[in-house]
Amino acid sequence: MSTQSNVEVDEPFARVDVHTARKLIADGEVQVIDVREQNEYAEGHIPGVTLVPLNTFLARPREYLPDDHVLFVCAMGQRSAVACEMAAAVGIEHVYNLEGGTIGWAKAGLPIEK
Repeated sequence: MSTQSNVEVDEPFARVDVHTARKLIADGEVQVIDVREQNEYAEGHIPGVTLVPLNTFLARPREYLPDDHVLFVCAMGQRSAVACEMAAAVGIEHVYNLEGGTIGWAKAGLPIEK
């Protein structure tokens, strides 16, 4: 019989809010990868992101990770967390997940491109 413990496991990536993400982007500190699907991306995305749908990224992560500082974005932050886990698993040390995703970015009044 297993018992559930309240031990927290450290994640291999940092969760950042929209304001921290905006600063990382503005300072040129991160490559930004949007892991949503093409149709979602077309509806609106953060300026300057690179679209790499999650399944494509998971199949060939090293192909899309030329630098060690990467911010992953999706709609709300769940798919991008999966991408963060994969990036960390292949050795990327500075990995960030945008909490609230593109939806949170837009709700904060930050720029969206279509």
